Amino acid sequence: MTIDFKLARLKMVDNQIRTTDVTSHVVLDAFLSVEREKFVPTKLKPLAYIDDDLRISGHREGEVDRYLMEPSPLAKLLQLADVKPDDVVLEVGCGCGYVSALLSEMAGSVVALETDEALATNAADTLSLLGYDNVAVVTGPLNEGYKPEAPYDVIFIGGSVEQVPQKVLEQLRDGGRLVVVEGQGNASKANLYVRENGHTAARRGFNTSVKPLPGFSKTQVFEF
Repeated sequence: MTIDFKLARLKMVDNQIRTTDVTSHVVLDAFLSVEREKFVPTKLKPLAYIDDDLRISGHREGEVDRYLMEPSPLAKLLQLADVKPDDVVLEVGCGCGYVSALLSEMAGSVVALETDEALATNAADTLSLLGYDNVAVVTGPLNEGYKPEAPYDVIFIGGSVEQVPQKVLEQLRDGGRLVVVEGQGNASKANLYVRENGHTAARRGFNTSVKPLPGFSKTQVFEF
């Protein structure tokens, strides 16, 4: 059976995204433009537009499985980020490159940080093949951000974390925004951090539950 991916993409936007209070035309247009099926493993292409997370790597002992985030919370997070056409964006945890492509449609330039070498290589190849020339894929520890290209107008963390490291927050320029899901499971929430006059303040966004990124565990504090 041949799948009409263009129709599936339209249904994703109409049935999964618009119905969850996503009204930003910039965000909606990006989801309509980017071919999600081009970024997932071949065996998952028929499932590219389902309303669920898609596992894109994992299975090795001690390795955190990595997922492409389901469309609804992803769209709400991107709306919260309020990306502008001239923004320089750092994406932390680019995975397969799909969110990098969405951000490419919305921003001036994107630095896509990934710690998994295989994922980074595949993401860079796919983005290059599809012509997303304003995205640079780089590798390194996710919890350190990417200081060489800082400061950023927007930092988008593509999975849930226990805490946002101060060194990542400091990579925002004044007036910059960082969007992240903090917490675990159903107790997690989306937060917007805004940097003003050298200080960063958090604003609550919405309740959600997304898959975690590796490397963001809270620092253990020993009490005597």
